[in-house]
Amino acid sequence: MADPTPPTASPRSAPGALRRPPSLAARALAGSACLGVIFLVWWWATRGAAEERLISPATLGSPSEVFGSFKSLWFDRALTRHTAASVWRVMQGFGLAVLIGVPLGILAGCFPLLGAFLAPLNLFGRNVPVAALIPLTMLWFGIDELQKVMFIFIASVAFVLSDAMQNVINVEQKYVDTAYTLGASRRQVIFKVLLPMALPDIFNSLRLLFGVGFGYIILAEVVNMDRGLGTLITVSERRGPREHVYLCLIVITLVAYAIDRLIYRLGFLLFPHRRRSS
Repeated sequence: MADPTPPTASPRSAPGALRRPPSLAARALAGSACLGVIFLVWWWATRGAAEERLISPATLGSPSEVFGSFKSLWFDRALTRHTAASVWRVMQGFGLAVLIGVPLGILAGCFPLLGAFLAPLNLFGRNVPVAALIPLTMLWFGIDELQKVMFIFIASVAFVLSDAMQNVINVEQKYVDTAYTLGASRRQVIFKVLLPMALPDIFNSLRLLFGVGFGYIILAEVVNMDRGLGTLITVSERRGPREHVYLCLIVITLVAYAIDRLIYRLGFLLFPHRRRSS
């Protein structure tokens, strides 16, 4: 006898269900709506003559005034040269953090005693206020290019190490036990089991942390300003036009997003099984 109860939709697939992943079109529409609201509020607060505006043009220009100043930012302030300088600094500092933090993190994940040994340094690096590293790096490395690179390195390396260690720890123990049961040596377990299984997650963590490291560039370039997006922001805030400050923030966001997408795609090339499982 057939069941008279009609089939019910899964709670996860129902409209408005908790943690239901939206479609690509829905995500794009939601993001566009958010930008639309921001621009609408921005336009409304900065519309009309200067004396009639809700926000003074000395604080925030209208959208047309801000984006209209892009030409002078590009040509008069050499935006591309400053952007390239900032990206290169982040790549040097974060690259050094990866070279040191990832191997140490993998070893700390494989050997918990090493993780306990590094715990005080890791705890300090993850919790010290980033701004407090500016005088410290000035004391150790001076005020030139080395200070900016080392600032980003010190600000990033503890997070890189910690995430690499945690990703190794997250590999399920059953794979290690199986490898030992099949006669694998400790070296083989590390290089044939733990490392291959943890690498995709380590790579993804590095992608996310690179964005954080890029956010530190403003602080790194406060000292001995010569070039870089942080320098452009500081100079524009002090000497004007103030519109350049907002444009630089938008440029930083777009550059960071572009690099994030590039690394994201690179991850699919390096670990193609992740594309199939995603």
